[in-house]
Amino acid sequence: MRRILIVGSSGAGKSTLAREVARRLDLPLVHLDRHYWRPGWVAPADAEFRAAVRALAARPVWVMDGNYGSTLDLRLPRADLLVLCDPSRLRCLARVLRRRWTRRATPRPDLPEGCPEQLDLPFLRYVWDYPRRSRPRVLATARELAPGLPVVRLRTPAQVRRWLSTLPPPPGRA
Repeated sequence: MRRILIVGSSGAGKSTLAREVARRLDLPLVHLDRHYWRPGWVAPADAEFRAAVRALAARPVWVMDGNYGSTLDLRLPRADLLVLCDPSRLRCLARVLRRRWTRRATPRPDLPEGCPEQLDLPFLRYVWDYPRRSRPRVLATARELAPGLPVVRLRTPAQVRRWLSTLPPPPGRA
């Protein structure tokens, strides 16, 4: 595995899992949020973001986390593995709320400078609707653009731990 794409709802644990996978496999980590958002939560032009993602996906090795359905066509054909973080919507909502509280004073490492953790009703609605709206689109797009791409679906913390146990141990912990 040289290019691993990790997707899922907000609060699903994508960034945490991506950090651990990148560490264990000694691969570069790409948080797409850091490449998308500008200070103050300003979105880039579509063409600008697609160009950035095209360049990132063209790299020979990576662990990349982030949804951004409009760029799946650039990432899925290059990926060796798709990991879908898919806990329940209640678990995702609880994690989003906890993250907002715990990160109220310190920025998240997977977000760019000038984008403090925020929470609003449309975001919470997105988290709630992810299993019904976004998950099916991601899986259908993967089947269409990358037939045969292995998909690992992780629904529980135990499944995450079991899957991580199949990867090499972190460097220095043989």
